[in-house]
Amino acid sequence: MKREIDFVKFNPTQNMTILVKTNHSASEYKHIASKMMSYDSVYAEQVGFIEQPNKQEAAAYLQMAGGEFCGNACMALAAFLASEQGIHQNDVMEIVLEASGTDQLVTCQVKKIKEEYFCQVAMPMPRKIEQQTVVYEGGDLNIAIVRYDDFFHIVIEVDQFDRAEKERAQSLAKLLGITLGANLIGILLFKSESNEMAPLIYVPPLDSMIWERGCGSGTASLGAYLSWKNKGAIAAQVKQPGGTIHVTADCYKDEVTSLKIEGSVGIVAQGKAFISV
Repeated sequence: MKREIDFVKFNPTQNMTILVKTNHSASEYKHIASKMMSYDSVYAEQVGFIEQPNKQEAAAYLQMAGGEFCGNACMALAAFLASEQGIHQNDVMEIVLEASGTDQLVTCQVKKIKEEYFCQVAMPMPRKIEQQTVVYEGGDLNIAIVRYDDFFHIVIEVDQFDRAEKERAQSLAKLLGITLGANLIGILLFKSESNEMAPLIYVPPLDSMIWERGCGSGTASLGAYLSWKNKGAIAAQVKQPGGTIHVTADCYKDEVTSLKIEGSVGIVAQGKAFISV
């Protein structure tokens, strides 16, 4: 038996994202997401579901399949809602969202330029940032942990993105997924000299591990870490395999006080998917 799923597919910095428009039981989200993400279906790195908001100020509620928070998916939904509301060329529209993984309202500013949507998102603030040296695979590993309520990112400064570094990141993500039970674990390899980041995102509830081509939430966490480390405001263009995401952050007495990312979103497909139930 096949089920019809209405969807829109987006390209936020090549972090291909599917948003589902039709209503489904939350118990079906993981199954629908895993089917739609697969190579023989619509194919993407992540899936979110558009729901009715709980708060009057919000235009919609974004529920990610794994319960995580996703900055790129917020940008995608904001771009879609702005397009549905008929945003004109070079106009700026503010869209407020509720989203899984955070209790904070997510404010997005969307500007349409030609066929692309340029979005700025005020990101959730991390609860705590700390640096640690841990013993891993027989050696010392210097890491920075950026903690949120339901997920965390780990920043590891490296000289290169070689196979050994990537394999170590993958095994570390798996280990943390087993031991900590978070909705999302990000391992962010960062080359500080060139401002390049390779983001690995592991979502244990979906058993989904992907080297993303562009990660909005990871970019925000990296910006928060750099602001915390430098004890003040930063602005950075963070290069990733799929393009560049801009981050601004500020910090006061070890607490991040401002955190925003900016990136572009393309709407690349819209239609029906047919998946077995």
